Amino acid sequence: MARPKKERNICRSAPYESFKPNGVPLSQLDKVELLAEELEALRLADLEDLSQAEAAASMGVSRQTFGNIIKRARSKVAQSLVHGQALMFSREP
Repeated sequence: MARPKKERNICRSAPYESFKPNGVPLSQLDKVELLAEELEALRLADLEDLSQAEAAASMGVSRQTFGNIIKRARSKVAQSLVHGQALMFSREP
């Protein structure tokens, strides 16, 4: 049985529901879901330029857990950009 997921501290959610390539209807695109914790990790690491230790402390998780979250987030964003997929933002942490 897996351990229960520790609650993450998330300061803000995305101000919109999706980000997609221009000129293509959302209904015609493959979608990639970016979780609220993944967006927060991107914000802390890449926008706020915090170290993994600082960002992990801000989110209330271990440095290793933060590393796993940011790795998943960056992979999803890269997949979306390279393959022209829509990023769908989860509202729930």
